[in-house]
Amino acid sequence: MEASTLFAVMEFMAVLFVIVIGLATVVVASLYIVDITQTEHTVRRNFPVIGRLRYFFEGLGEFFRQYFFAQDREEMPFNRAERSYVYRAAKKVDTTIAFGSTRDLRPVGATLFVNSAYPILDEEAALPSEIIVGPSARQPYHTSSIFNISGMSFGAISRPAVLALSNGARMAGVWLNTGEGGLSPYHLEGGADIVFQMGTAKYGVCDEHGDLSDDRLRAVAAHEQVRMFEIKLSQGAKPGKGGILPAEKVTPEIASVRSIAVGKASISPNRHRDVHNSTELLDLIHRVREVTGKPVGFKAVISTFDWLDDLFQEIHARGIDSAPDFITLDSGDGGTGAAPMSLIDYVGLPIQESLPVLADKLIEHGLKGRIKLVASGKMITPAKAAWALCVGADFVTSARGFMFALGCIQALQCNKNTCPTGVTTHDPKLQRGLDPQDKAVRVKNYAEHMHYEMGVIAHSCGIAEPRLFERQHCRIVGTDGRSTPLDQLYPPLQGRPYTA
Repeated sequence: MEASTLFAVMEFMAVLFVIVIGLATVVVASLYIVDITQTEHTVRRNFPVIGRLRYFFEGLGEFFRQYFFAQDREEMPFNRAERSYVYRAAKKVDTTIAFGSTRDLRPVGATLFVNSAYPILDEEAALPSEIIVGPSARQPYHTSSIFNISGMSFGAISRPAVLALSNGARMAGVWLNTGEGGLSPYHLEGGADIVFQMGTAKYGVCDEHGDLSDDRLRAVAAHEQVRMFEIKLSQGAKPGKGGILPAEKVTPEIASVRSIAVGKASISPNRHRDVHNSTELLDLIHRVREVTGKPVGFKAVISTFDWLDDLFQEIHARGIDSAPDFITLDSGDGGTGAAPMSLIDYVGLPIQESLPVLADKLIEHGLKGRIKLVASGKMITPAKAAWALCVGADFVTSARGFMFALGCIQALQCNKNTCPTGVTTHDPKLQRGLDPQDKAVRVKNYAEHMHYEMGVIAHSCGIAEPRLFERQHCRIVGTDGRSTPLDQLYPPLQGRPYTA
């Protein structure tokens, strides 16, 4: 009986093998005919069937470089050491390292902080001081948070990702920027302080003609959680180009939040159609602040600076209350879900160059205290955020840092609907892996750890809290291999005094 059963199994396996081989032969033959006759791909036409392996290995290249071939400090846009720091901080596991730093301290532009001979003791440390944004608004915003969540639109990121960010931001006491995709119920659900970003398409606050609607502005501002409004002029990854939301991401729910057509790509205008100059920018800021009663600022990549002189002179001509309540400076190497390579690689100054100049312009025109400065652009580690504070920023925001806290693995699939971690996809099967409750805790942990580690650097420099950083606390390595203090690279300016 056993022999006959064994023979039957072997006979079945033999038949199955023949069938599989036959099907494989048919498939290979079909692919061969398709490849040899098509004219679109040269490699496949010259090397039918096996030429298809090129695309397979090309896709695997990103994976192998990230996990096997790249050194800890050499990968772009974020290296393994940076990502590992965020992952560990978000999971609240030990972030200490052994045997010495793997960071090369010699390259031009490397930052080094100046430790004090008499660092701050634990009992001398202080919490970050409170800042008031928009003192002339009917409802100014009071916050002591330094490191906050930058703009990521609902649509660009998924529902569970927004929920996790909203809940995590509330638990950590940081603000959450909506991005230009409108205010969704998931932004509100977590209870976090919210900065509503108004992009060039004015999603969520526009009328049926695409123009700004005062009534919709009031409706958004009526939510107590919405603390400030940010007018986006430009974004680091695509200055001079509006937001891009691929058609496959425009679900009925997202279309409803944005007031756009379902299943069609949504591309915002290159700029606000009602803003041609500094006068009209201040007019728009005044209108939004009057309608909402809340602080209003703008976000921009800055590569030329003469227009800032015009803007700041116009502010003094109108009166200091006409000033934007904050400026968010984005870096030319900022991130996005989708942007042309010609812009993402070549247009816009990196924040290392533009932030010191903007801070000095504010000082020169006597506006540094009136206009708060928010720095944004690849600052996902405490040292980079501390550098921004040294230069003159009041706040730092990050999007991709918090994406890593959500579980992003830098798969570079943001512009598709195939994000393997559920962060930037609307495929329910892929979203299932992102648990909003678990990831909210990781968002909280990351934000709290960033504040803690910025404090560690501050205490080493001999100051009680990060908002006391000044330019002399940081040095930059120059072309001769020697470092120079920031206050020598950017000497203190004497501007018009500002009195609150």
